[in-house]
Amino acid sequence: MPVLDQPLATEVAPGVPDRRHAPAILQSIQTAVSLTVGGQAAGIVTNPISKHVLYQTGFSFPGHTEYLAHLTEARRAPVMMLVIPQLRVVPVTIHHSVRDAVTKLSADLIVATARTTAEGLTARFGLAKPRLAIAALNPHAGEDGALGSEEVTIIRPAIEALKAQGLAVTGPHPVDTLFHQAALPRFDAALCMLHDHALLPLKTLDFDHGVNVTLGLPIVRTSPDHGTAFDIAGKGLANPASLIAALRLARDMARMQVP
Repeated sequence: MPVLDQPLATEVAPGVPDRRHAPAILQSIQTAVSLTVGGQAAGIVTNPISKHVLYQTGFSFPGHTEYLAHLTEARRAPVMMLVIPQLRVVPVTIHHSVRDAVTKLSADLIVATARTTAEGLTARFGLAKPRLAIAALNPHAGEDGALGSEEVTIIRPAIEALKAQGLAVTGPHPVDTLFHQAALPRFDAALCMLHDHALLPLKTLDFDHGVNVTLGLPIVRTSPDHGTAFDIAGKGLANPASLIAALRLARDMARMQVP
């Protein structure tokens, strides 16, 4: 694997974030995108970045994914899909409080997320007609409105719209019954309304090998499903399993991708 030198402004102290490294971090991302868009690399595997450090220097994007969408001139909002060998999950709302996530949830958002997911599963994973399970928001899928109205007013209309567009979707499924072993073979990816509804089952099943895949970009992008872990940096304690899984999945996606 070739290594391209990206000089840093100062020496690195393991576990100590330094705003002076922000330009080098951004340049590394820009170089990776440029090489991939230009056909010199097959895809990008990003390691965790400290957004707090970047924000201190004027970085205006919410995170890594949004910056990649900007650099690649993506035509749609990217979708985050978490992958382990036995499960793929997509949170429809991502980094919001539960209260804010519910207010941001809409039928249009569910439809757009599902379409990007289905197209990504076809182009990057070779699934001709992906099966999407749409999870409910409320306990027992709202009990026909008795435990919440979102299934009736938002989620079911989105499902009907997706079916009308020819997508293979089912739901809304109660979250507490969607991820048991007998249910997993029935769908290729599950769309969940809240961040933790999606990530909790995946990380429970396989905490060490989760991979974050960005769908909706014109390039392959994966990353480990963990953060910077400054508290263990330089101590020889980090588990590389998620990074290795991200590298392998990026390789497989690059081989599979359809123009």
